[in-house]
Amino acid sequence: MTGQKSEGDRKHPVDETLPPLKMFTSGLQHVAAMYAGVVAPPMIVGPACGLNATETAFLMGASLFTAGIATLLQTLGFWKVGAKLPFVNGVSFAGVTPMVAIGKAQSPDNALPIIFGAVIVAGVLGFLVAPYFSKLVRFFPPVVTGTVITLIGVSLLPVAFNWSQGGNDRAPDYGSLTNIGMAALTFLIVLVLRRVLRGFLQQIAILLGLIAGTLIAIPVGITNFSALSEASLVGFPTPFHFGAPQFDIAAIVSMCIVMLVCMTESTADMLALGRIVGRPADERTIEGGLRADTLGTALSPLFNGFANSAFAQNIGLVAMTKVRSRFVVATGGLILIVLGLCPVAASVISLVPLPVLGGAGIVLFGSVAASGIQTLASAAMEKGDNALIVAAAVGIGLIPIAAPDFYHHLPKDLLVVLDSGISTGCLVAIVLNLAFNHFGRKTADGGAADEDTADGTAAAAHGDPETPPQPDAGTTDEAGAPAAAPAH
Repeated sequence: MTGQKSEGDRKHPVDETLPPLKMFTSGLQHVAAMYAGVVAPPMIVGPACGLNATETAFLMGASLFTAGIATLLQTLGFWKVGAKLPFVNGVSFAGVTPMVAIGKAQSPDNALPIIFGAVIVAGVLGFLVAPYFSKLVRFFPPVVTGTVITLIGVSLLPVAFNWSQGGNDRAPDYGSLTNIGMAALTFLIVLVLRRVLRGFLQQIAILLGLIAGTLIAIPVGITNFSALSEASLVGFPTPFHFGAPQFDIAAIVSMCIVMLVCMTESTADMLALGRIVGRPADERTIEGGLRADTLGTALSPLFNGFANSAFAQNIGLVAMTKVRSRFVVATGGLILIVLGLCPVAASVISLVPLPVLGGAGIVLFGSVAASGIQTLASAAMEKGDNALIVAAAVGIGLIPIAAPDFYHHLPKDLLVVLDSGISTGCLVAIVLNLAFNHFGRKTADGGAADEDTADGTAAAAHGDPETPPQPDAGTTDEAGAPAAAPAH
């Protein structure tokens, strides 16, 4: 096909469709990578709002269903909605803390309706400001995007470590030799599969590793089949199952702050993914992506879901497999919708033990950090104060990871932003880039000093024609190594 079509007629890998089997298995791999992240917030928020186990399970199914809708809005899109990149959306962890606080402050009958009302308002507000928020893209040259991408990967690694220990630090087997051993075994299986397999099988090495790890975990005794035996065949998330939305000013303000944090992280994620897939995210792409995020958020409470935003762990999967088709992720969105409508099917995915998922997650999230380091290599670190910008932003961004209680004496409302290392690191990188590379010093002719350091390197992030061509989806180097991202 490539021999018969000219370069101009050839589809970009992002817009290619794959054979049905490859489409399904690659989409399922995305679902497996994000499943725990989608169901974890309702598992935390549900009990805080006074829900029993059955109602919490209903909330988990609703979160899967709304994540699928948001992912389809993002990948397929319509009008000016959707980044149309292989971008996975799901329930944002940024909203967990304020939603738990709302749930504990309200009666069980009012907690979820107040949360849903606040989420609707925050989503509508975000949708309206998306065109203006997207203009911030010019403040994301490689020195900023590389820093943020690196922080995304590093911030996700503790999640993988927690999964590797069992996921629940109050469980008696948390951090046991069995859990850590299963995580290490899965980690090794994924690396071996990536090394010895070729072509399509190499692309789904994560999925194969999860399957192998789960099968090994059965005789070990850490696979829980109770969810499968208790799940019903069909379960539609009835609109406003917990009551009509209520609108509380304090809750609305909290969720609007969460929405702005989500939009900041999504902007950074879109820039990261754009570089990885070889289609740099411009202002229009980011505007469409933010509209999909916020529209999905506004619609989620209708089906008992929460705020949706980008799932950074799936960026690592794209970087590792080099399958860049957005239709693969759209297939994953359809799978999420089916899981939300069929609790039995969702329970099959949930059979993957968290230690197994943690072992694979170390590879996935490490790939994101490696991609960020690769981006920083193009940021002219030897010029001006770029190295200082990266050092300060990474240092501040690592505070919530290295010292989780660092900000505990500050007002709780500030913790929505400060507890996100990605958001704080991103803000520090933007401010310092402006201070050092735009507003600080002047050259002899009156121009801004080190201009090539700030905006000149941004060409790579905006489709500079001199950027080296990206490899086709599914290619690997001669050694079969899982390159974290294409050359920039």
